[in-house]
Amino acid sequence: MAVAAQGWDEDADVVVVGSGAAGLTAALTAAAGGARVVILEKSAMLGGTTAMSGAGIWIPANHHMLAAGMSDSKDEALTYIRAVAPEGWQAVEDALWRAFVDHAPETLEFIERHTPLAFELVHHPDLYSEAPGGKYNGRMVSTLPISRNLLGRWRDRIRPSTVPHLFTYDELRLGTLMERPVWSIFKLGPRLIWRFLTRRVAMGNGLVTGLLKGCLDRGCHIVAEARARRLIESEDRIAGIEVELADGTRRIRARRGVVLATGGFEWNAALRERYFPGETCLIGAPDTNTGDGHAMAEAVGARLERMDQANIYPSTIATYEGRRHAQPLYDMTQPHSILVNRDARRFVSEGEPNVGVALDARDPASGQPIHMPAWRIFDARFAANNSLAMRIARSEKGWLRKADDLATLARMTGLDAGQLGATVARFNCFVRQGKDDDFRRGETAWERFYSGDMEGSGVNSALGTIEEPPFYAMPFPRALLVTKGGPRTNERGQVLRADGSRIAGLYCAGVAMANPIGSKAVGAGTTLGPCLTWGRICGLNLLRENV
Repeated sequence: MAVAAQGWDEDADVVVVGSGAAGLTAALTAAAGGARVVILEKSAMLGGTTAMSGAGIWIPANHHMLAAGMSDSKDEALTYIRAVAPEGWQAVEDALWRAFVDHAPETLEFIERHTPLAFELVHHPDLYSEAPGGKYNGRMVSTLPISRNLLGRWRDRIRPSTVPHLFTYDELRLGTLMERPVWSIFKLGPRLIWRFLTRRVAMGNGLVTGLLKGCLDRGCHIVAEARARRLIESEDRIAGIEVELADGTRRIRARRGVVLATGGFEWNAALRERYFPGETCLIGAPDTNTGDGHAMAEAVGARLERMDQANIYPSTIATYEGRRHAQPLYDMTQPHSILVNRDARRFVSEGEPNVGVALDARDPASGQPIHMPAWRIFDARFAANNSLAMRIARSEKGWLRKADDLATLARMTGLDAGQLGATVARFNCFVRQGKDDDFRRGETAWERFYSGDMEGSGVNSALGTIEEPPFYAMPFPRALLVTKGGPRTNERGQVLRADGSRIAGLYCAGVAMANPIGSKAVGAGTTLGPCLTWGRICGLNLLRENV
């Protein structure tokens, strides 16, 4: 019987909802295996949060690190994830962790074989390198520049970021750009001009460009400005999807299945208030991330879990598409600054890689945050050494507070003047003795890396007194770069019901799923690394189990 006769407007083997890292990898995998794939993107622009990101990608035992002579194994990676995971997570997530470490290295090789993408090693330690199975180097890669011209008519449809993606991750995050922007741009000038003229991009824009090119080369049909509204059930399985387009509603058949890769729910006020109560000042994702995949999955019986998990990252303010937006900060280990909570007390090492998890600590009884609003307090030396961060902070009136003394600064921020003075005095004593007795700031490999002391000189370069006026205060908001909860899946990416049974024909990947690596990241790039890998896992199992 013809497709139209059955009430379908279009026929496909696989429908992927979302054009970020997880969705595109799922589509590429399915298409490379011979499936006819339709990719639906809600926005006019492609790439979602992935396109806006720095594209740090955590892939343990990847072929680049092994070729460079570094040692790693899947067993070591699993040992590490288990060692640093939140208490109680192993009992629930271990099968998914195994699937991730088993598929991650092959996923990176698959992408390089089937797209024009090339990756480079980014010399970066795991967040908790000292833990069993941790590595000081090698598990992180990022994209090298690639020309958007490869995409033909789609070349101008990649979602822009708050920072220029002419730079590679290594140049932007680990180079001197943040501290010496003018000098750095002058030094990089010739290569930046060449990239501009040839429309080459790196980081998230580069990753999306390469994945899209691979999908297009394998015949994937991309439909932008297509909002998925409803999953269509038939004969106890998901048979297709209903999509809202500018010219009306269409029903697309998915013979093998549907992959939900719709991103987070950061812009859904009701869900945000339910799972992240209290003020959320800044969001780092596109405003199309409203939890559409979550709602569709729940409507067909999916169990939602890990909804209180997110990539919560130190951020300052930027403007994106005409509204306030999170701009990640990368200078938390710099000396002459501290972080204080609403009681004017320090509550974490400022260089702790998961400082956002500490900021999000909640009262067990009320569920409300216990530290917010938090403030970053620093002196004139920090301001002088971080000119770009200061320029960004001054972009909105009232964001940055400045005073000649701490008591005045306390009044400007609503903090207790006596307690703020005592907190700064205590910290200054730690600096003079060369050791932070409260939070061991600057002692881990991660913090030494960012403070420039990987050789272990014995001098804690993350510490610096706060005593040279003027003094400054800057809000330290709970910025949600992307949420990481959603439909619970098994290790094959299949969506599960409340009773643990699977919903046939329905898969979920990336940050739209109940992400097995939640708010507490284990390495720089443990959002995108798992996104790519879970997209690959979904694509493989669609081909194997839905012939």
